[in-house]
Amino acid sequence: MQIRHVIIKVDDQDKALAFYTSVLGFRKSRDRRGRTRWLTVASPKGPKGVELVLESNAFKPARAAQKALYDAVFPAAILSTNDVAAEYQRLKGLGVKFRGKPKKVGSSRFVFFDDTCGNFIVLLQNEA
Repeated sequence: MQIRHVIIKVDDQDKALAFYTSVLGFRKSRDRRGRTRWLTVASPKGPKGVELVLESNAFKPARAAQKALYDAVFPAAILSTNDVAAEYQRLKGLGVKFRGKPKKVGSSRFVFFDDTCGNFIVLLQNEA
């Protein structure tokens, strides 16, 4: 068994695609339109075949759940990096809005940021 797709709800798929590709540096993997749109991105540095699904929150319960998590500052996903301080500076320079500065807890450093599409994302560096 493998992890292949991780779904996050977004309030605007086109805006999400622009943010995750132009700002975070992911690559668009799939963009299939039918009854619904199947839109995925992948990290050029991550494991091959693992994709983040940018799924519309058009379903009313999904929208309500996403808003509740956002209001509670509960992350929709955790993205890893080898240097959280450098990524923080790079992304800040691109206009990404962070909730504070990177913090160290145990052997990890992390910082929360807003993905502009209704989610908080954690940027994490494990040092152990």
